[in-house]
Amino acid sequence: MKLKKPKFWDYSKPNLIAYLLLPISILLQIFKFQQKKEQKNFKIKTICVGNIYLGGTGKTSLCIKINEFFSKKNVKSCFVKKYYKDQVDEQKLLQSKSEIFISNNRIDALQKAELKGYDVAILDDGLQDPSINCDINFVCFNNINWIGNGLTIPSGPLRENINNLKKYNHIFLNGNSENLEMIIKKVSEINLNSTVHIGEYIPLNIDEFDKRDSYIVFSGIGNHHTFVSMIKKYELNIVKEFEYPDHYNYSEDEINQICEEAENLNCKIITTEKDFFRLNKNIINLDQIKYIKSTLKIINEEKFINTLTKI
Repeated sequence: MKLKKPKFWDYSKPNLIAYLLLPISILLQIFKFQQKKEQKNFKIKTICVGNIYLGGTGKTSLCIKINEFFSKKNVKSCFVKKYYKDQVDEQKLLQSKSEIFISNNRIDALQKAELKGYDVAILDDGLQDPSINCDINFVCFNNINWIGNGLTIPSGPLRENINNLKKYNHIFLNGNSENLEMIIKKVSEINLNSTVHIGEYIPLNIDEFDKRDSYIVFSGIGNHHTFVSMIKKYELNIVKEFEYPDHYNYSEDEINQICEEAENLNCKIITTEKDFFRLNKNIINLDQIKYIKSTLKIINEEKFINTLTKI
């Protein structure tokens, strides 16, 4: 059973529970800092799309956009991802865009990509992997959550201290333009040399949904609130939401419950494309569920592309 992240992680300030867990957070960071591995050099160029905030920062969407750029330039690019059994949905999504190399060890996956003659490997996650020194690192954040309460796991949602942004010169902010000025100011306070890139989620099939209807929304993605924010921006009337943990596998009973609630409230049902294709295709009520296709639009794309061409 997958669990949702604790609500206190995204409070603006740490609460009592966060402070009680702080000694564990400190010990975990000390242990990680002491982990050192010999870094292997590769002929293949490497781009890591990672995060400091755990989950829901749009890494996969950005990986796809980077791959699209290289495809247009006739540069052979592929994806590299560490194997996690609960991330099959992301693996399939990346596989539909280009070849993906998956392994329990990213070094092994990179070696396979290199042997197959790829020019560029795009790593979906791996920022904290001490065995890899990538040519470019993009640190992704979601505009709504930013750094949550600002503490590291388990006191908060951060994989490493936010001051470690000093090590990274490319920050990517994903979302719907929320909190941009505040976040950019905070980033510059930590690292004056950082370049901030901005992305916005754009629905591709929003015209298929009637503003006169009412909707129930459900999702099991890293950031449910960003998905809902995108929908509300296009003035769809959402009367109820169901939020599930990231990469959630829905039972038939859970889907039936959502469908019954929609019938009681005279609503239609919306989910994400990723969630829809994770549903069991034998579910009786599947035809009642519609999904929104979306893409990541990069603001000031010329600046972003200029970064990629420097590798």
